Amino acid sequence: MNKINLIIVACIMVSVLFWYSESADLIVEYLAFSGEKLLKGRLWSLFTALFLHADITHLLGNMLFLFVFGNTLENELNAKKVFLAFFTGGTLALLLGTFFYEPSTFLIGASAAIFTLTATVMLVKPLKFSFLFLMPQGLVALIYFTYNVLAVHFGLQGNVAYISHVIGFVIGIPFGIAWSKEWAKNLLIAIALFLAYLLVLYLIIPALLQMLV
Repeated sequence: MNKINLIIVACIMVSVLFWYSESADLIVEYLAFSGEKLLKGRLWSLFTALFLHADITHLLGNMLFLFVFGNTLENELNAKKVFLAFFTGGTLALLLGTFFYEPSTFLIGASAAIFTLTATVMLVKPLKFSFLFLMPQGLVALIYFTYNVLAVHFGLQGNVAYISHVIGFVIGIPFGIAWSKEWAKNLLIAIALFLAYLLVLYLIIPALLQMLV
């Protein structure tokens, strides 16, 4: 079993404990991250917050992405590099997020760290096909990055830390450049796939709407 899957197991165990614990408020107080906690010196929350997830949907969504992109990256490189990218992206995204969120805002989940992995995979192995998403992983990375950029631009409301996702993705780019001699070529491949995807949508969606009418 790849070592990245140990993080998946840890996220599941910590999240389930959080959901069913009678001390859930205490867990949030000491393990979740916020700007206020950073000012109190609770630096460990930059790490522990990555393992906490709000609900089953939050957890499953993140773990599916982590399973796909984490295993692809570990198979291509090694576990040490995957862990380095994951924890660097996750902790830095939380830290930099303090400039965009209220100090009292709690931030939890592995999303930003996973976005770091998606950006790295995009530059290392963009054509690796995912049978879960039914498309190359470089394309998946750009689709979800674009979605989050648009969410930030249009001020989409909700409990999703879109800005942290974008930050995590940007942090992953230097890792991809450092670990792939063909990162520029791979980036062009990912962009070409994304443009082709948009073209297909442009051609198919009007036809589907006409069929519905």
